[in-house]
Amino acid sequence: MMLLVPRDVLNPRRADEHFAEEAAAARAAGHTVTLVDHDALAAGHAKTVDFQEDEPAVYRGWMLTSEAYAGLAEACGGRLRTSPEQYRQGHELPGWYEALAPFTPESAWGDFDQARAALGNSGPAVLRDYTKSMKHYWHEAAYIPDLADAEKAHAVARRFRELRGDDFTGGFVLRRFEEFTGAEARTWWVGGECRLITAHPDTADQLPPDIDVSFLKGAVPALPFVTVDLALRTDGRWRVVELGDGQVSDRPRSTSAAELIDVIR
Repeated sequence: MMLLVPRDVLNPRRADEHFAEEAAAARAAGHTVTLVDHDALAAGHAKTVDFQEDEPAVYRGWMLTSEAYAGLAEACGGRLRTSPEQYRQGHELPGWYEALAPFTPESAWGDFDQARAALGNSGPAVLRDYTKSMKHYWHEAAYIPDLADAEKAHAVARRFRELRGDDFTGGFVLRRFEEFTGAEARTWWVGGECRLITAHPDTADQLPPDIDVSFLKGAVPALPFVTVDLALRTDGRWRVVELGDGQVSDRPRSTSAAELIDVIR
């Protein structure tokens, strides 16, 4: 296996510090590690990647748009284990929502008024785009107390669009607000099977309690490598917060790089 990781901006011969432990763990396990220029990838200027024999490749790095990932796949000559189509399915909410609809908050997307109307123009909701929310700006750019308050709802949408800027992806997504308790858990899946359960990177010191993920068996798309973030709703049910492509999902520091490399392998 070849692991592709971003190079350090100041020292191109080294892995980006954020992914250096994973690069070292991959080398220790006998895998090839190749450094790539993330800024060039993000700008659509992927460079051809040289391979040893017929080894498959897995990217572990900063988030890429679906278009930029397609450029990386082309530069790799189709050797990426996750195809561009599979990446888009896992990376963008409309790609995975239908499969997990029974286990995740009701969602609608499109332009803002279309999504608002689809949810009945009433009740609390959470705003995001196809790939990301602005949860760290909760009250100004994420949470809408009542969709019936058009002025407030549009103010949140405007602020969200302003903060996302050129990174805004796809369209607006509105999700029914559900009240959760405690820290989220991040689960790691390969081919539709859960291989690892960790803390969420935002709460890396809060390891999740024992979680039985069997309720998701057969529901999580059988993609090469994805993460599914779970949160405990106040009624005691685990709910899917988000599915993401595992290649661009952050690893909590409470989980060793070697553990994750073993899952990828």
